[in-house]
Amino acid sequence: MIAALAPRFLLHPSPVGEVLIVASDEALLTVHPIHGPVEPELEGLARRYGDVEPGPAHPPARRAADQLDEYFARERRAFDLPLDLGATTGFTRLALEAIRQIPYGETAGYGEVAIAAGSPGAARAVGTACATTPFSIVIPVHRVVRADGSLGEYGGHPEVKRFLVDLERAAGV
Repeated sequence: MIAALAPRFLLHPSPVGEVLIVASDEALLTVHPIHGPVEPELEGLARRYGDVEPGPAHPPARRAADQLDEYFARERRAFDLPLDLGATTGFTRLALEAIRQIPYGETAGYGEVAIAAGSPGAARAVGTACATTPFSIVIPVHRVVRADGSLGEYGGHPEVKRFLVDLERAAGV
């Protein structure tokens, strides 16, 4: 029996700062911009997955880095990556699946996503799903906006959300 390799991480430069990409040998465990030290992020992941090591990236991480580069170069509108969504269940999973259906360059309100996910009164829960996803950008939570059309916070970094929305809109649809 061959033991699975430990999850590995890389910090990938992007126009919105470094993106933490963590992958097992089969799937991505997280892909999201970080705005501070990486150690607390890695400690949290280690509690769930065991040691998370630096080093040569597993193939899913390399694919994610390549696809992020294509996205930021306006050459990619959707991501085709193996995501480990095993820890994401219930309404959160339904909300993230609904968010994945928002077309490139468009936005939808939290309430609209709640309706698409089957729970019309769950707009706040959509916000929680957006805030807690380990896959921001590749699951385009930046496309989810407030009912009045304003963007919202994006994990305390509204400038990142503004950049992503503007990037997609400027690419033309």
